[in-house]
Amino acid sequence: MGHPDNPLLPMPATIQKIIPETPDVNTFRVTLDDPEAQAAWHHEPGQLAMLSAFGVGEAMFSISSAPTRKGYLEFSVKRMGHVTSALHQLAPGASIGLRGPYGNHFPYGKMRGKDLLFIGGGFALAPLRSLIDFVLDPAHRGDYGHVDIIYGARSSGDLCFKRDLFENWPQAEGTTVYTTIDVAEEQWSGHVGFVPAYVEEVAPSGESRVALVCGPPVMIKFTLQALDKLGFADDQVYSTLELRMKCGIGKCGRCNIGSTFVCLEGPVFTMAQIKALPPEF
Repeated sequence: MGHPDNPLLPMPATIQKIIPETPDVNTFRVTLDDPEAQAAWHHEPGQLAMLSAFGVGEAMFSISSAPTRKGYLEFSVKRMGHVTSALHQLAPGASIGLRGPYGNHFPYGKMRGKDLLFIGGGFALAPLRSLIDFVLDPAHRGDYGHVDIIYGARSSGDLCFKRDLFENWPQAEGTTVYTTIDVAEEQWSGHVGFVPAYVEEVAPSGESRVALVCGPPVMIKFTLQALDKLGFADDQVYSTLELRMKCGIGKCGRCNIGSTFVCLEGPVFTMAQIKALPPEF
């Protein structure tokens, strides 16, 4: 959904709530100012939207709320540049711009009947959260098998979505959550170690299971090696490349990798597709 007169024009929206996740990640709960536009909004798990900080610029972010959560959208934003810093300076009630949604989505229809393995690192859990909450929604839970979530961050303070990790998701039927941090802390009684090694330790079978991986490139690299050892084929593994998206509609040419435009053909790709991309990626 974009502006009716120009898909590059943002629609006015308002920040309803700001949820601190970590010292540098906030989740912004947003509604479109036009009630009809808000009611008509629909996105799929894995899609993105562009947020504008007026007078500063705009940037693309994963939609971290599931489409089953009606009436609002959530974006989990790490403070790391001009636009994200400007967003972090805003308070509930502030006006921003919003356009989207953009890109393809996780092919949840193909995953029906299978067990799901979510693997996330740092604030990159955001795009996976949308699909996790979609799958765990009572309307869809019966369509999928067991759900395993393996998630890690540098420290306990860097773990995002703590309420989901330690309260909501562990209580969901047929769901197991594994958390880890990179380095031991005195107050942390959970697992310590990097995500790829923890994946091997948990050792989920690749039989009738789909893995969805999102995190820093080095985590993805070694997680893929772990999944390969566990018997996962490349077409059983999905990830996202949303960091390369700019305009979102294939006009600016900023997100192309060879002849592939991430905003038009992604951001969700199988690992088989990612490995086939030119080495510039």
